[in-house]
Amino acid sequence: MTAGGTGRMVEEPHSAAGYLRTTRAVSFDELLAAGHSGATACPLPRQADSVKTARDVTRSTLSDWGLAELSDDAALVVSELVTNAVRYALCPPSRIETNPITLVLLHMSPHVLLAVADPSDEVPTPKEPDFISENGRGLYIVETYSKCWGWDHLNRGGKAVWALFSGAS
Repeated sequence: MTAGGTGRMVEEPHSAAGYLRTTRAVSFDELLAAGHSGATACPLPRQADSVKTARDVTRSTLSDWGLAELSDDAALVVSELVTNAVRYALCPPSRIETNPITLVLLHMSPHVLLAVADPSDEVPTPKEPDFISENGRGLYIVETYSKCWGWDHLNRGGKAVWALFSGAS
């Protein structure tokens, strides 16, 4: 991937790699701007209760898609991504109004890609998890509970951090 990075190698190279190529054909900028079949986008305010909203939207959407079995892991991952987005959306202040935080879920059977876009250009950097500290474990959790994860710069500025899940259907 030239536009972003990835946290680890994809475990199912044929299906997941093909899926990610497909999502690159429709950029995150396009997904954020218009409705696509099999996609849900939810703008979120820069506040702590956005994390609960994102979890609720994720659970509801996955249930509607018949993928409730992914709900717990996906809700945990989306919580981490939205928490980071809220934290980093405070800078730079000039882009806050024009580039909101947005949760995007995209279903292309049997995969689900969830992404959180935010106005920060700061690249997500995994840290060695400190299991005693209150923070610093977010990307470790994302990596642990998803098939793979990565990020893409957005044409409008900011980035989308994504995680891939595979369902049974």
